[in-house]
Amino acid sequence: MTRSAHWTALGTRAGLVVSDPRALPAARLAVEAELEAIDLACSRFRADSDLSCLNARAGRPVCVSALLLEAVGVALRAAALTDGIVDPTIGRALILAGYDRDFALIGDPPPRLAATRVPGWRAVSVDPTGRTVRIPRGVRLDLGATAQALAADRAAAAAATAAGTGVLVNLGGDIAVAGPAPAGGWPVRVADDHRAPPDAPGQCLGLDSGGLATSSTTVRRWCPDAHHIIDPRTGLPAVSPWRTVSVAAATCVDANVASTAAIVLGDNAPAWLATRGLPARLVDRDGRPHALAGWPPEQVAA
Repeated sequence: MTRSAHWTALGTRAGLVVSDPRALPAARLAVEAELEAIDLACSRFRADSDLSCLNARAGRPVCVSALLLEAVGVALRAAALTDGIVDPTIGRALILAGYDRDFALIGDPPPRLAATRVPGWRAVSVDPTGRTVRIPRGVRLDLGATAQALAADRAAAAAATAAGTGVLVNLGGDIAVAGPAPAGGWPVRVADDHRAPPDAPGQCLGLDSGGLATSSTTVRRWCPDAHHIIDPRTGLPAVSPWRTVSVAAATCVDANVASTAAIVLGDNAPAWLATRGLPARLVDRDGRPHALAGWPPEQVAA
């Protein structure tokens, strides 16, 4: 019998499920500790975060925490794997698009969207030995495309170790599992919105290991043309034939990187995902799902 808990963290809905009900308190403490650490290291909206301090000191090497160093490394790896399609130097583009504060606090959208040049991930210098990061003047890093997924992976691993049981962690659709899975896998419902009720359009499947991530242009949207997924090639919110992309991978980070890249890649996404052997479910603007690379087919009611 599983047991679950839900609360708000990192500006989204956090969920925790454990396979042993007695382990929930210990697992939750471990998850909360990881999420607070990630928030303090990587938040763009906290003045006291390590990332805010790094952005404020652009143009010179900055000694950063071990966790921020890890998160920046994860973001740069994502950029390298996607040829810059998922790029952490989009911070200024997000601000110009209106995403300049925690999503729940966004008010009126800007009168018009303004494009800006995205410097590109190769402009970021990292010295792992000295634990320093340098970004050019005028550049603002945003780790939103990977830090939340990293938090899910770290939190699931920490909770499984602390509680000695199987766990699933869900952070706004970024899902990571660790430890033994229940028979048939962890039941997961994939939908356009992680807050959707059980009867909303979607698909149910079982997740045995690794991670699953869903990227969507329908949830964090504050005006018809503005959402949180930036195309680094234009400096504007991505224009895509897909409103939602879900990907399963060995980790939640890898799943998130692929789902975000697929939104930006648009028509080229199916071939990109299939070449990499990543099971994915893409939902087009008309709500039609497209499964590829071994993603389970959907059951159609008679």
